[in-house]
Amino acid sequence: MYDYLVVGAGLYGAVFARCAADDGKKVLVIDKRDHIGGNCYTESIEGINVHKYGAHIFHTNDREVWEFVNRYADFNRYTNSPVANYKGELYSLPFNMYTFNKMWGVITPDEARMRIEEQRREAGITEPHNLEEQAISLVGKDIYDKLIKGYTMKQWGRPCSELPASIIKRLPVRFTYDNNYFNALYQGIPMGGYTKLFEKLLDGIEVRLGTDYSKLKEEAGQIAAKVVYTGALDEFFGYELGHLEYRTVRFETETLDTPNYQGNAVINYTDEETPYTRIIEHKFFEFGTSDKTVISREYSYEWKIGDEPFYPVNDTKNGELYAKYEDKAKSTGIIFGGRLADYKYYDMDVTVRKALDMYREVSAAV
Repeated sequence: MYDYLVVGAGLYGAVFARCAADDGKKVLVIDKRDHIGGNCYTESIEGINVHKYGAHIFHTNDREVWEFVNRYADFNRYTNSPVANYKGELYSLPFNMYTFNKMWGVITPDEARMRIEEQRREAGITEPHNLEEQAISLVGKDIYDKLIKGYTMKQWGRPCSELPASIIKRLPVRFTYDNNYFNALYQGIPMGGYTKLFEKLLDGIEVRLGTDYSKLKEEAGQIAAKVVYTGALDEFFGYELGHLEYRTVRFETETLDTPNYQGNAVINYTDEETPYTRIIEHKFFEFGTSDKTVISREYSYEWKIGDEPFYPVNDTKNGELYAKYEDKAKSTGIIFGGRLADYKYYDMDVTVRKALDMYREVSAAV
């Protein structure tokens, strides 16, 4: 009999399990995949730690979270500075003075703000009601047309005018010559890859891979006193109310016989015609010096049951459906947590914070 059965060896599950084990609890972690780490999993190819499910850069302003993860890994000083490629024209991301200078030839922040304000007025936007209007209000129509519109269409499979304004609010806009994407005190990537971090988080804890919770569900009460479930909430209930919508990603990964393919870890392709959204060159996350390189092209498409869910479609319809599942979950006695169970896109530090807080809450209630 275990104190906790943790379903999912991703970030939320691994952090919760670590806290419980350090508290003297007996923990079993299961995962239906054949590896730990969830979507943070990295595998070594040609000595390069490849982010199997897309780029993961740890960044946070939460000192406790930063100190927690640094107990289990040494982080490098990687700074996320992606580049946007629009039909061969290269622009700095996040949108900053380098972007505005390349787009309009402006030099000062005041000139950039004036150009954005002119384009917002020309578009007749007073109160933004969707992503398109919000984007034009933030950075003007020229940047929207070249660097946002096509990329967002590919990423979400919907016109920007049909997407909520909240999506684009995550995107930083700076009137400085600062190419650091994240406005965070702490930022980096575990040296040796994320899998190494998870191995230390789960050290001494029993882990069973290739194990599907649905096949243990009926006997879970005989396995552990408490279940912590980090999978999709609608899947837990067998999609009985219908399924929540996601966007998913297909990765086309290739090893190339060159030390440097694109000169940057992340390049976004923002025109609508290029079928992929971005290319990741993995070696640059850890300043690799291998004679070869590994790249991944990312293709976004609509999720269906059986695919890996990546990005929740947080519109009104899905929000209402999730609320119904959330009501059902309250009567189960199970602890639900993580991006899939909460149906929210979380940065990694938020996931760690929520797992730490949840363990404190449940342990205090005992």
